[in-house]
Amino acid sequence: MTLQKPQTRFTRSGDVAIAYQVIGDGPQNLIYASGWLSNIDVLWENPGYNRFLSRLAENCRLILFDKRGTGMSDRDVGVPTLEERAEDIRAVLDAAGADKASIFGVSEGGSMALMFAASYPERVNSIVLFGCRPCRAWKPDWPYGQRRAEFEKGIETEVGNWGDFSQFFNVIAPSAADDPNELAFFNRMIVQSGSPKTAERLTRLNYEHDVRVLLPTIQSPTRIIHADGDQSVGAVEAKYLADHLPNAEYLEITRVDHIPWVGDAHQVADLIVDFVSKPEKPLQNDRVLLSILVTDIVGSTQRAAIVGDDKWREVIEEHDRAVMRALARCNGTLIKSLGDGVMASFRGPSNALAAASAIRAEAEKIGLDVRAGIHTGECLKRGDDLTGLAVNISARIADIAYENEIWVSGTVRDLVVGSGREFSPLGAVSLKGIPEEWPLYKLVS
Repeated sequence: MTLQKPQTRFTRSGDVAIAYQVIGDGPQNLIYASGWLSNIDVLWENPGYNRFLSRLAENCRLILFDKRGTGMSDRDVGVPTLEERAEDIRAVLDAAGADKASIFGVSEGGSMALMFAASYPERVNSIVLFGCRPCRAWKPDWPYGQRRAEFEKGIETEVGNWGDFSQFFNVIAPSAADDPNELAFFNRMIVQSGSPKTAERLTRLNYEHDVRVLLPTIQSPTRIIHADGDQSVGAVEAKYLADHLPNAEYLEITRVDHIPWVGDAHQVADLIVDFVSKPEKPLQNDRVLLSILVTDIVGSTQRAAIVGDDKWREVIEEHDRAVMRALARCNGTLIKSLGDGVMASFRGPSNALAAASAIRAEAEKIGLDVRAGIHTGECLKRGDDLTGLAVNISARIADIAYENEIWVSGTVRDLVVGSGREFSPLGAVSLKGIPEEWPLYKLVS
């Protein structure tokens, strides 16, 4: 069965227009986070891609969208962060009237799917990942990654041959590499999905992503599907995802193609539908990935002794009003007042950084020196309070930060890649009562 191209609609994620389509009326919402570049108006032209999506839509209410910066969505949006991409999924689900959905992530789309599942666990039924890895770049603790020199050579080839993706297609779709119609479609789809500069920016961004820190926080049932002949992503990388996601299963299939809609696409579609159609399992909903901001007024005791209790109360009240304004602007939630500071939570680290900067600026206006610590990790909800290692780490970072400085964990720095914010490394630091050493950074812009 093949379908006619559905109507393309638009919603807004912040000030960015996101294009999306809804196909089918099955009992399960399934949102598709595609890899690299896409154009939802063009992909229906390919018979194989059409059949693949039609198969999904036979049993699911399928939701497609173009990532910000690509396809029919707004193009000139800079370099998106994982946090922004997760918000795009939320915006599309809201526009499609889907309170909950399963997520199908392909290649680079897996990172944004995992970020969304970690940030909004209450909106995720299950996850299916195909051709995905947790980290692309080589690191001392990730020897499976690609070295920088090899990556740069690939970028040069990609941009230099823009419009002719035959070499790339040979790697990701060997079974269709000799089909001129398939190659012609792929060339057209990629050219219609983004400019060379957009592709380069997104490729560089994807190279920097490292979602390993997210994996233990994701409770959703997950199926990792991996083609045993995939030349783009190794089995060891896919198995890492399965081994570190708490409720994941690994399924290796006999196949050579990295992209799911070529070759035996029905096989892949059926494995997706089979998994997302399973009865939903009750999961813990008291654990969630949050960014925790802890602030502290430096020298508050001495300042209070100098100005007196009444005057100090006025200063603190003015400080507290400034904090609440900053939290309201940055979508933060006040968890508790700490007397000489606050603890607040955010769905993502970018808002936590923005709030910390705003609080510091307002504090300086009333003559206060504020220091702040931020960490992103799994938190345990207990009523209106939060506990867990992430909370403790944020507090310990704030304890040792210098006055008028914002210090963050390496996790925060990694998750805001693409935001334009700059950080100065502080080295690996021992935090009181926290196992191991933690790489810390100072926000400098």
